[in-house]
Amino acid sequence: MIGIYLSGTGNTKHCVEKIVGLLDKTAAALPLEAADIVEQIKNNDTIIFGYPTQFSNAPYMVRDFIKENRSIWKNKKILCVATMGAFSGDGAGCAARLLKKYGATILGGLHIKMPDSVCDSKLLKKSIEQNREIIIQADKKIESVAKQIGQGKYPKDGITWISHMAGLFGQRLWFYKTTAGYTDKLKISTDCVGCGLCASLCPMKNISVKNDRAVAGGKCTMCYRCISRCPQKAVTLLGDAVVEQCRYDRYIGA
Repeated sequence: MIGIYLSGTGNTKHCVEKIVGLLDKTAAALPLEAADIVEQIKNNDTIIFGYPTQFSNAPYMVRDFIKENRSIWKNKKILCVATMGAFSGDGAGCAARLLKKYGATILGGLHIKMPDSVCDSKLLKKSIEQNREIIIQADKKIESVAKQIGQGKYPKDGITWISHMAGLFGQRLWFYKTTAGYTDKLKISTDCVGCGLCASLCPMKNISVKNDRAVAGGKCTMCYRCISRCPQKAVTLLGDAVVEQCRYDRYIGA
């Protein structure tokens, strides 16, 4: 078994690491951009595949990764894990359908509500105490699901026909252009001091430092790592100013 994930602010990383640890204490959980990730997938039959949902869709980086490595999924047994701030419909199903197309066996789908990670918008913002409670409830759900899986019962969140319709008509059609590909909308203000942290964090290597200032390209996968970690709060995407920097470790007091 192996866990793989795309995680921007730490939510999905935590969830995948926790469920993998409960199911197999010897199993590793690795980020999607790890240098040896393809080889690791080839060497494991069971995969816990996690990512944050974006407007009821899987991040484009996740979909692209699945397609570019289509030959490695045949006969793999996969549980798709989708984290969300509020609603996702068929968040887990978005990757599950694609993986199934390339020969994978989908064991199930798991949706986990975590603190909202869109830090340049006031939408869905909650207090630290409320977010801590969300994480407590998420951990309880993961622990319950792990026990069920131990009995051979896998959750079906987001992979049913009804879930597909909910995701499609609830958000995906309305925001299709937002998630149809990588975005070139990442904005870096003059507050940037060129420290390079964002460039080192970006899973797409979409940011570089030129003339002592960060410069964004056109392949942003909207993970929000750079926005949540920029010490100058100089990076934005959906909004024009950072409301708060959202990171999993902030809500657990680390």
